[in-house]
Amino acid sequence: MKLKTAYEIDKIPHSEYPRPQLRRDSFLCLNGTWDFSVKSQDSVKQYGSIRVPFSPECLNSGISEGFKLGANDISVYKRTFEINDEMLLGCTMLHFGAVDSRCKVFVNDAMACEHRGGYTPFSADITHLIKQGLNTLVVECEDDTEISEGARGKQSSTPGGIWYTAQSGIWQTVWLESMPEEHINDITVITDAEAKSVKITTDYVGRQNLKIFDKEQIILEKEFFGEANVSFDFELWSPENPRLYDFEIITESGDKIKSYFGVRSFGIGTDKAGKTRLLLNGKPYFYNGILDQGYWSDGLLTPPSDQAMLDELTMLKNMGFNMIRKHIKIEPMRWYYHCDRLGLVVWQDFVNGGGKYKFTHVAAFPFLGFKHKDNDYKYFARESEQGREEFERSVYETVGALKNSTCIGAWVPFNEGWGQFDSAKYTELVKKLDGTRIVDSVSGWHDQGVGKTEFRSLHTYYTPLKVPDDIRPVVLSEFGGYSLKIDGHVFNEDKEFGYKKFKDEKSFADALEKLYLEKLLPLIDKGLCACVYTQVSDVEEEINGLVTYDRKKIKIPVERMKRINERISCAMQKLL
Repeated sequence: MKLKTAYEIDKIPHSEYPRPQLRRDSFLCLNGTWDFSVKSQDSVKQYGSIRVPFSPECLNSGISEGFKLGANDISVYKRTFEINDEMLLGCTMLHFGAVDSRCKVFVNDAMACEHRGGYTPFSADITHLIKQGLNTLVVECEDDTEISEGARGKQSSTPGGIWYTAQSGIWQTVWLESMPEEHINDITVITDAEAKSVKITTDYVGRQNLKIFDKEQIILEKEFFGEANVSFDFELWSPENPRLYDFEIITESGDKIKSYFGVRSFGIGTDKAGKTRLLLNGKPYFYNGILDQGYWSDGLLTPPSDQAMLDELTMLKNMGFNMIRKHIKIEPMRWYYHCDRLGLVVWQDFVNGGGKYKFTHVAAFPFLGFKHKDNDYKYFARESEQGREEFERSVYETVGALKNSTCIGAWVPFNEGWGQFDSAKYTELVKKLDGTRIVDSVSGWHDQGVGKTEFRSLHTYYTPLKVPDDIRPVVLSEFGGYSLKIDGHVFNEDKEFGYKKFKDEKSFADALEKLYLEKLLPLIDKGLCACVYTQVSDVEEEINGLVTYDRKKIKIPVERMKRINERISCAMQKLL
């Protein structure tokens, strides 16, 4: 069974400017109707049209239910589009938010680029291929799920329980922009809450003019080459005060980009009692979060609309959560933009891959307390050198894509041993790439010891909640998972997965309140630094969300969840 959500799909879905952290005036969205076919070894099957950016396996794509791309099949997307001289300014770039998982891109029958990795954005300079008037764009995609050993996250060719329907192809926005031949390709924004300063770096080599705005008023303006350092009495960004400042840069070549920043810092320190704590802006802060897998009943990994993303984040904010753990998925850039302006800290997972996981190694043994050294590639299904190399590329691509998102407070390279390997190495690599965030390198099971990760990161579902002795901050990075089945709003009436089941909304809400206020709340005084409840929504057979998979039913009143979370916030304030 596949449920529909309450959202209508626009004729051109996700037509908003897709990259708020680096905007230009020239923009052409290529979402909407494309021709779609599948090439097998001996035949080509025509499906007519597909609605981009929805994967063919989901309802919103318009493809018939039951679509499944074979291991040797190639899905072929094709469309034409018109270009006028305003889009030919000197350099024209073609951008993809994400394509799952390997693709080749052709513009006017010539190869533009190819990419491996189904969750990270990529671009191609097509200046030499594009022309004024009619142009043709073709994208050929392959996707083997487990066979490729590349990033697959929670996708499975045999879904069930905590593993979900596999998808393929284009699943985030496709778009064009144009700019002068000499232009800004990349910017890096680093803020310092203590100094109330901002460092903005670009890859443009010539003279640039920077303007920073407080709403529409210019508060700072300066010329710079390559790097601009500015200090001002900036208000600090936090979930309680999500203060953002817009800025624009104009190069001497005439390139103009717009962006924004929030001044904040994340770190580790101690409270007045000497307990190790996570910090926000130099002060102890309790991160009260929720696990968010970002699956939708009619779109799989693709939300039905920008408004749907915003509505869900607003609901979580209204429930009193101040943090989201984005679980085994990278969202469209606009999702992070909404977190920035609503005031929701994000702990960002990297997307796992590798061979077929053994239940004993990633679930049963660690649940019983056994952990394993993660240089044993065979144990963790990481024997493929190509798969390990692809993960390393994804580390660079993930940090590069999301580095300027104000909301991101922690990186999470590995989860519960799923394709985990050399976690100490990758913790250090992530810290080298971005020293402004904290790293939770092995969320869940196979902790590699003090000095190898900045968190003691626990997943607790069946056993009592507790705070073990550790010099690192102790975080409950997964807990709860309480389940409530609401008839007519489940993926499968006959199969359900959850950690503790309830029969009605009252018993469900009462149990949640008891979990937070009687079992979790006392742990804050003992040193607990953060918690992440599982989870935002049901996902297929997994029915432990606060809302149903179709997003039509909220299982606990928003105001009641808010009152519970306010008690958690008050407990932390007493320790400051």
